[in-house]
Amino acid sequence: VGISWLERGGVYVEANIRGGGEYGPDWHQSALKKNRNKCYEDFIAVGKHLIDSKICTPATLACRGGSNGGLLTGNMLVQAPDLFGAIHIAVPLLDMKRYHKLLAGASWMAEYGDPDTDDWEEFLYKYSPYHNIDAKRDNYPNVLLTTSTRDDRVHPAHARKMVKKLWDLGEGKNWSVFYYENIEGGHGGAADSKQEAFMTSLSYDFMWRALTSTIPKNE
Repeated sequence: VGISWLERGGVYVEANIRGGGEYGPDWHQSALKKNRNKCYEDFIAVGKHLIDSKICTPATLACRGGSNGGLLTGNMLVQAPDLFGAIHIAVPLLDMKRYHKLLAGASWMAEYGDPDTDDWEEFLYKYSPYHNIDAKRDNYPNVLLTTSTRDDRVHPAHARKMVKKLWDLGEGKNWSVFYYENIEGGHGGAADSKQEAFMTSLSYDFMWRALTSTIPKNE
């Protein structure tokens, strides 16, 4: 973070939103299943506070998250696209209709819910980024999706399907969608320190270039 972001003049903010473990079990359990929307509402509120505080503007605000954090940033793309200039979605859960059928997904139903029941219509659909892409939008923020071919927890199909749908629906529109899949590394996305350094640099360089308008639209 230091050399990749702060030394270039960026500001780094850690959002401690409901659903995390920062303040104990009650804090975590307050945003499970039908209350999952609370963690996304909290994250949006943090972003709006940064803008209201003049720390940034929507054009200079980026976010990144991986795994469950990839579900978070995936929802930022579809729920609050006008709030961000760049979004990095890493090793993510994105298709909440089928997540429980892929790899370790079934073990997370206590967290998210069961899409084969009424949970899907009642609340799961609302925070399934894959199902909430708005084909009518002319603009989405710059987005980078990354995954690992050998991820043994969150299947790379989540990222692959999402980027394919974004590319298809965004054809001819101002949707800058980038994708990188590492063939090694498991759920961490990198197999060794060299790869980890590359993936971190890729993320921060993407966000910096996107926010400073130095990333070509068709790169």
